[in-house]
Amino acid sequence: MPIQQKLHTRLVQKLILTPSLQQAIKLLPMSTLELVDMLNQEMVENPLLEEVPTEELQPAEAAAPEKPEAEEAPKPEKMEWDDSDYEYFFGDYLDDGYRPRTPQEVKELPPIENTLSTSSSLSDHLVWQLSLQTEDDLLREIGAAIIGNLDDDGYLVASVDEIAAMGSWPLVEVERGLRLVQQFDPIGVAARDLQECLWLQLRHLGLEGTPTEKIVTEHLRLLQNHQVPEIARKLGISIEEVKHHIEIIRNLDPKPGSRYNPTQSQYVIPDVYVMKVEDQYVAVLNEEGLPQLRISPVYRRLLDKGTDNSDETRAYVKEKFRSALWLIKSVDQRQKTIHKVATSIINFQRDFLDRGIEHLRPLVLRDVANDIGMHESTVSRVVNNKYMHTPQGVFEMKFFFHSGISSSYGESVSSVTIKQRIRKIIEHEDPRKPLSDSKIVSILQREGLMLARRTIAKYREELKIPTSNQRKVLY
Repeated sequence: MPIQQKLHTRLVQKLILTPSLQQAIKLLPMSTLELVDMLNQEMVENPLLEEVPTEELQPAEAAAPEKPEAEEAPKPEKMEWDDSDYEYFFGDYLDDGYRPRTPQEVKELPPIENTLSTSSSLSDHLVWQLSLQTEDDLLREIGAAIIGNLDDDGYLVASVDEIAAMGSWPLVEVERGLRLVQQFDPIGVAARDLQECLWLQLRHLGLEGTPTEKIVTEHLRLLQNHQVPEIARKLGISIEEVKHHIEIIRNLDPKPGSRYNPTQSQYVIPDVYVMKVEDQYVAVLNEEGLPQLRISPVYRRLLDKGTDNSDETRAYVKEKFRSALWLIKSVDQRQKTIHKVATSIINFQRDFLDRGIEHLRPLVLRDVANDIGMHESTVSRVVNNKYMHTPQGVFEMKFFFHSGISSSYGESVSSVTIKQRIRKIIEHEDPRKPLSDSKIVSILQREGLMLARRTIAKYREELKIPTSNQRKVLY
């Protein structure tokens, strides 16, 4: 068969992601802070993009009224300087003694939390003590290596042999350096496990050789399992005496280094505010700090046919104009989509907004997608990294999407509501006789919720609640 070229017409369907569609999809999962950074970067790279001045964003009523033409006549310029002029030009360089006696504006000082210095870390605190405790250079090197291998809780995460191999130090010297660091504040630091951490604190309290020390060094596993009668039998003392020693152990610090490594507070800026207007909840987008973009009129005139510009200049401006226009439309589309999703969530979770988390309704992405006429993937991108400020608090938008469990009353109950119910049941239990997972199942069954014991155990672990044996209070 001879090889030849032919033209054929064929009709096919393809899904093509245009640059504008790709950009719109990219903007959806961004948080407000990420979007602000991205828009600022685009304004730097694209000269046709500019931010609308603040005075143009203000309503017309807020603008200052124009003065009559009769008052606009220029006034004769002053040829001499008075005190106010002198202060205006050189006021920042004058001492208070040379300032004219005019009422001074009281400057507002910054908040006290903005003037606090950085707190000392555990490593800095221990290195400072090391420099004061010894002048031996070898011991200081070993001590610094030990301090550098402590975790946030103050435990030594490297073995003595590993530390000795770091600097080819004698094992005896490393042991001596470890004993030195273990005497530093906070007591219990540089311990290799919980047992040694508690023992170091008991030694500092002068409780060596007491039943308290024996419980820590010999019967810590029994203590963790709340086997008080067994501990009393092995020590040959009464249960009341064992409880006294256990109370001492309870007041020890199992994580001595955590006080020097506090968790930094992370503040969340909501992307959507839910406000109640009369009897309806309304979603309001948080656009504070978000630059309002527009096409620069100066560069826009370069596209006019009457201008004497080269073809290269016009092509460059045209490309940047198209890119700027796509970005402005994509940002506008993003805001509209977020508002649609937020409004749909409000409609589904009206009971939650009125009465709290116990009335959270089961919701999946498909429900919102069908409600607003969009795909589930679009809704998933919208709720990612977004937060909503509601009358019940600030929640991530993904928080409102949970599976439901059918009840005997024919209604679905959110898994978050069930977790909240489990938490309240455990909070009101008898500490001496904590409820097992099976008993919690029976309580929920009487309330119409049919759940398996393994489901209760799973929810309890997600809530970081220990087992009934570990929750048991001795007295």
